[in-house]
Order: sequence, then C-alpha cells, then structure tokens
Amino acid sequence: MKILFSPSETKRAIGIAQPINEKSFSFPYLYEKRLYVLDQYQTLLEKADIPKLQQLFGLKDEYKVSVQASKNIFTSFTCKAIERYNGIAYDHLCFETLDESAQTFIENNVLIFSNLFGPLLAKDLIPDYKLQQGENLDGFKTELFYKEHFSDAIDTLLENETIVDLRAGFYEKFYTLKYPYITMKFLKQGKVVSHFAKAYRGEVLRQIALHQPANEKELGEISFDGLRIREILEQKLKREYVFDIID
Repeated sequence: MKILFSPSETKRAIGIAQPINEKSFSFPYLYEKRLYVLDQYQTLLEKADIPKLQQLFGLKDEYKVSVQASKNIFTSFTCKAIERYNGIAYDHLCFETLDESAQTFIENNVLIFSNLFGPLLAKDLIPDYKLQQGENLDGFKTELFYKEHFSDAIDTLLENETIVDLRAGFYEKFYTLKYPYITMKFLKQGKVVSHFAKAYRGEVLRQIALHQPANEKELGEISFDGLRIREILEQKLKREYVFDIID
C-alpha cells in the first residue's frame, strides 16, 4: 500500500542529519532535477527584496522573513520529512508516539508532495524551509516541473500497489494518478469539512500505519475513530470513501 500525503506550512526547526546530498532523497537518479529547483530557490533567498520574500514565505514580520532568508538550503542540517512537518495533519498523526513497526511503515510507504522538494518518501531527509503553497519561484512553477520530470518514477513506485490519496486538492497538480485509487471525504452534518479534514487525514494515516493493511479489503476493516462510513462512490479510477464525522 502507498499513501499520498500533503506537506505542511509549518515545520520543526530541527536538524539531526547532514545537509542534503544525492542519498537524501528517493529517486536518486533525479537528484539533479531537484537541484535545479533548489538553485532557483536559494538564488531568490539571496537576491530578492523583503516584499518579494514576504510573498514567497507567506510571512509579514520583516525580522522573521530576514531570519528565514538567511538559511542556506544546501548547508542546513536535515531530518526526515515526516518529522519536519508539524501542521494539523501531522499533529494528529503524532508520528513520534507510534511504535517502530508503524513508523517504518510510514517512512517507506507515505509519499509527501513538497512545494519545494517535490515528491518525497516520508524517510527522505530535508532541511527547514519556507515556501507558501501556490507561490512560484520568480515565475517558475515547481508543481509543473515536478509533474513533468517525476511522474514516470512515481508511476513505477505505485504500480501494483493499493493507493490511498489523502492529498489536499492543490497537491494533485504535482502528479496525476493513472492507476485505481482510494480517496476519502469527511462530512459533518452533511457538509464537507475542509480545515478539519486535515485532522482526519492525520488520524486516518495513523490508523493505517497501526494496522498496515495490504489491500482495500483490509483497509475497509479498519474502524476509524470518530468516523462512520456513509457510502462509497466510484468515478473512473477513483473510489471515494465518504465518512460522517461522529460527535
């Protein structure tokens, strides 16, 4: 099973491993493609004015912007992507409290789509960085670049796998699924939730890691806390599990 997941705007400022190198990432034969993006990002950090950096980072405070811009993406220490992010979904996943088996499952089977680094396995090593969702690098759209150059590699990774797509809509721009896949929608009093969907994606990922289903049948046997299945909708390659949130 492979699970597609979103990154988070907020990150932990930790660094316990060496700066990025070819061994830091999955798809090492595409390392030069990642460097192409990172070179453009680092150039912006060094040359852009404060208003441009405020837009790039999604920050208003000029001091915080200056501190962020002073970080060098190539020399900063790294940690696993799954430990770098700490937004709502990651808070509910609570990776550090999982047992070793569940952590290993996530590290090897969760594919996170980073605005800056592209598709990452959860165990890939990345430094602290800031790039607001949807922002381009002085006109360069990272999502289009990664889709063009990494889609074949992702196709190979996902072939013959049960796929669960828990990405937020924006990150679908980085990769279009070509195999049958499962998505999930969360309803509260009959209405789709958006902000709280992040929390439930994290909860769902946690339960998947604990149960480690091998296929859709085993996935369907998991009783997700606070959720009740309403229906399963089918459209072309997609099977959408619609859940009611139980108070």
